[in-house]
Amino acid sequence: MTSTIAVILVLGGLIFFHELGHFLVARVLGMGVKSFSLGFGPVLLRRTVGRTEYRLSALPLGGYVSLAGESPESVEEDTDFPESQRFMLRPAWQRLLVVLAGPVFNFVLGWLIYWTLFLAQGQVTLYQHPVQEVFDDSPARAAGIEPGDRIVAVEGSKIYSPSDLLTTILFSRDEAVSLTVDRAGVLREVLVQPAFLSEADKNDEILPRPKIGISFSVEPLTVPLGLDLGAGAALHKTVNAIDMTFKSFLMIVEGRASLKGVGGPIMIAQAVGEHAQAGLADVLLLAAFISVNLGILNLLPIPVLDGGHILFFGFEALTGRPVNELIRRMATYVGITFLLALMALTFYNDIHRILFS
Repeated sequence: MTSTIAVILVLGGLIFFHELGHFLVARVLGMGVKSFSLGFGPVLLRRTVGRTEYRLSALPLGGYVSLAGESPESVEEDTDFPESQRFMLRPAWQRLLVVLAGPVFNFVLGWLIYWTLFLAQGQVTLYQHPVQEVFDDSPARAAGIEPGDRIVAVEGSKIYSPSDLLTTILFSRDEAVSLTVDRAGVLREVLVQPAFLSEADKNDEILPRPKIGISFSVEPLTVPLGLDLGAGAALHKTVNAIDMTFKSFLMIVEGRASLKGVGGPIMIAQAVGEHAQAGLADVLLLAAFISVNLGILNLLPIPVLDGGHILFFGFEALTGRPVNELIRRMATYVGITFLLALMALTFYNDIHRILFS
């Protein structure tokens, strides 16, 4: 029961916050909002304020915003709103801002969750990695790393998550990784070139796994909140999550990672349920990461997604003319087809993972 509630609250909350971004920016810019719903499906409660109907719907997994004149087809239909409030009749840059607000709010939500956790704990937890063993003929050995060294920073940044080192190496993309090593109190910068240490690592069916050839432990180090009360640390974690998500998408597009690792709603629900058993903090950390993923996903330049609309409105803002209607329709059909194929892939992967993993 706890897991089910956690899944509803996390997924519903993230999508709702995304829609809240669209709603607030539309209102600030003076656009008409026909309805704003918390949840989907049959309407349980409704109240009209001005020309906007606020709804509480039966399915709590998200929400939606309906703007006046939000499509070329509805511009002439929404006569309850003056032309100045109809979405498609507003300048392209304003429409772009409304669409962009959804993904931006997902990033802001991720940052707010991280910051809230730091404030609740009254401290920021950093991590260090004492090196226990350096393997022969490994990149770490070649770089001069020795047992007893302590890795205290990765790519010049403090380590805010125990997985930062591993994910940085995993997504290094054939580039050297900068590590800050503490040896007997003396800090030194070390450049290490990750490599495949075995055929199994190189040919992993999901994601090839470059390594640097060390074994290490994870040592948490708590520090009091600074003058920014942890806001900077929260921003670092948010930027890091954005970077890792972007690199994951890029590796899939480049064929460097397998589509077998792509998951959908079932995998997300399983992850939220598992984290719910570990406590509220774990659920919130996962929610922040999923929020960032949702923001990146919606920014992909695919028609139907926010990124596709941003592409169209950006073109219109730069050239002063809208995208050709035929091109827009064809691109939309292609986008819908792509999303349906992606949904089918994620459901297949999720079900296959449940049945055979």
